Amino acid sequence: MITLTAVLAAAGIVCAVLVSPWWWFGAGPALLLLLLVCWDVAQRRHSVLRNYPVLGHLRFLLEAIRPELQQYFIERNYDGRPFDRDTRSIVYERAKGTDAEEPFGTERDLVQPGSEYLVPSMAPRPVPEDPPRVRIGGPDCTRPYDMALLNVSAMSFGSLSGNAVLALNTGAARGGFAHDTGEGGLSEYHLRPGGDLVWEIGTGYFGCRTPDGGFDAEEFARKAAHDQVKCVSLKISQGAKPGIGGVLPGTKVNEEIARVRGVPQGQTVVSPPYHRVYSNPRELVRFLARMRELAGGKPVGFKLCVGSRREFLAVCKAMLAEDVTPDFVIVDGAEGGTGAAPLEFADNLGLPLTEGLMTVHNALVGTGLRDRIRVGASGKVATGSDLVKRLLMGADYTNAARAMMFAVGCIQAQSCHTNRCPVGVATQDPRRAAALDVADKSERVRRFQEATVKSALQIMASMGVSEPAELRPHMLLHRVDPHTVRTYEELHPWLTPGQLLKADEDGMPSGWAEDWSRADPDRFGR
Repeated sequence: MITLTAVLAAAGIVCAVLVSPWWWFGAGPALLLLLLVCWDVAQRRHSVLRNYPVLGHLRFLLEAIRPELQQYFIERNYDGRPFDRDTRSIVYERAKGTDAEEPFGTERDLVQPGSEYLVPSMAPRPVPEDPPRVRIGGPDCTRPYDMALLNVSAMSFGSLSGNAVLALNTGAARGGFAHDTGEGGLSEYHLRPGGDLVWEIGTGYFGCRTPDGGFDAEEFARKAAHDQVKCVSLKISQGAKPGIGGVLPGTKVNEEIARVRGVPQGQTVVSPPYHRVYSNPRELVRFLARMRELAGGKPVGFKLCVGSRREFLAVCKAMLAEDVTPDFVIVDGAEGGTGAAPLEFADNLGLPLTEGLMTVHNALVGTGLRDRIRVGASGKVATGSDLVKRLLMGADYTNAARAMMFAVGCIQAQSCHTNRCPVGVATQDPRRAAALDVADKSERVRRFQEATVKSALQIMASMGVSEPAELRPHMLLHRVDPHTVRTYEELHPWLTPGQLLKADEDGMPSGWAEDWSRADPDRFGR
């Protein structure tokens, strides 16, 4: 674009000087266009303008004139569950350091069935100056970690560009929160900035993989010893596509990606749908204990999109039988995240985060294991109210993926799988990735996380709550129909500590007693 406009401007000037002054009417606009191109390429705020000078302004013009048109196209081309325009605006504004405040009240339909409301108190509390942190580490963990309330969720290098990973980890380092690597292995982009890492190990065992695709214990121990690796997470399934492995197109598997993952260059990488290291709940918890030992006592947990309550209870039974517990469980919602997935999987498999989170929380409470295991919530956490709701439903902390992508400049162009991301976030094209300015975008990541946690603390204070442990299910209301509102305490069953271990089934919420009696620690399935 620069070359073309420079040639046009030069040609216009030459013609104006040598042929006729009338050529200045063409040379003038060409010069102005050249100046605009140079400005777009040099500026650091908008990656789309750096990759698409001049043309990129059409996007901002469209959004300024008719923002609902842009949202219309997103809804037509996304997975059916995009962030609404108001939520995206909140993320963008917080990332830029200009938090959104609007006059004249809300435009939301407050009597729409499905609407939810947090309950303010007549006796608000002061907002804490320092955000609380969550200690991750059960009785068998010798190197616990204090987790922030909001962290970067799992997104792999390979799916994201090196600059995007650099921006995320640099933001995490500056803000003092954790960055989940995703299953794509540990790269220099994770390690160089110095941010705290949760190293995720998927079914492909990328980064600790034997030549035949198995788990390499020696390589795992070597990399888990990095000071930046604070926790290790075993990915059982993810929200967008539970039951199938991730896919990285061969066009993205360059020499660097191949080296980090331990796979052939240029070939599409398909993670298996299942793990080789276990085949039943007992083997799963034993492997988690082995991972913790290999990691030198660092916290170890697993991530899943919840499906069968009975299967998760089988894992709880295995924990009790083996006297082995993970240090944390991350619940991924079926709403999906940043990963591409078959529509039928995204639309029809797995529990949404609300139900999955409450299932895991209640199962751990009912089996008397909740005080040993921390629970993370991952799925469409973008605002302070999202964070508070997840804590109220049973989470100890939250992770955000899509919102963090917005913070580094994602515009939901729907081209992640094509390697032609227009803003350099989800591509391995060096030219496109170079448009993402790490210094600017890492500061946006830090600002977004800080502002969102601050918003959550302000909301909790307005509810009369000083710390997350004081949140209760009755503090969240759900409108069932235009005339009926119920609290989460009324709508959902909540087990008491150790309730599933008691022989007396009186008062047991419907279905829990049967699922508990049929859960088998020696087999998955129903």
